[in-house]
Amino acid sequence: MRYDSDTGLIEGVPFVPSPNFDERPQGMVPEVLVVHAISLPPGQFGIGDVERFFCNRLDCATHTFYQEIDGLRVSAHLFIRRDGSVVQFVPLTKRAWHAGESECEGRTDVNSFSIGIELEGSDELPFEDVQYEMLSQLAQLLYREFPDINGDRVYGHSDIAPGRKTDPGPHFDWQRFRTATA
Repeated sequence: MRYDSDTGLIEGVPFVPSPNFDERPQGMVPEVLVVHAISLPPGQFGIGDVERFFCNRLDCATHTFYQEIDGLRVSAHLFIRRDGSVVQFVPLTKRAWHAGESECEGRTDVNSFSIGIELEGSDELPFEDVQYEMLSQLAQLLYREFPDINGDRVYGHSDIAPGRKTDPGPHFDWQRFRTATA
């Protein structure tokens, strides 16, 4: 796995451009990694609705839950499906809209200095071994390419938006992830 600093893309990872991004502020670089979990509809996997949601192509009439998220414009840099396959939605050099109202290391506007990785999952189920393997590979790549990101600067969405977000959830094994990326 290689990173192309000119394009902000990870070579070999399919790029599905999301319109939900903008430029990082002048001089701002990724400093932290935020781990998320998402499934659409909640608890259902592998039907492509996460990808459609991140690209503003989700038909909100197809499920009652989608009425709650209709009109939201969100994205993540990377998405790791249950089978371990990865999709990139936003170049790592750009600001993805994944953190929302949040605070990290005493700072707001977390999207400006973070990279967001979504795992296909929910609070109710454990993640797949292959997802941990891919997340670890991606984290190690980020540690190499972005010197400010390291194992001490990886957060769950719930860490930066407590009370508002619960992901990656109680089944995410932080010890396993930290051991694999040490």
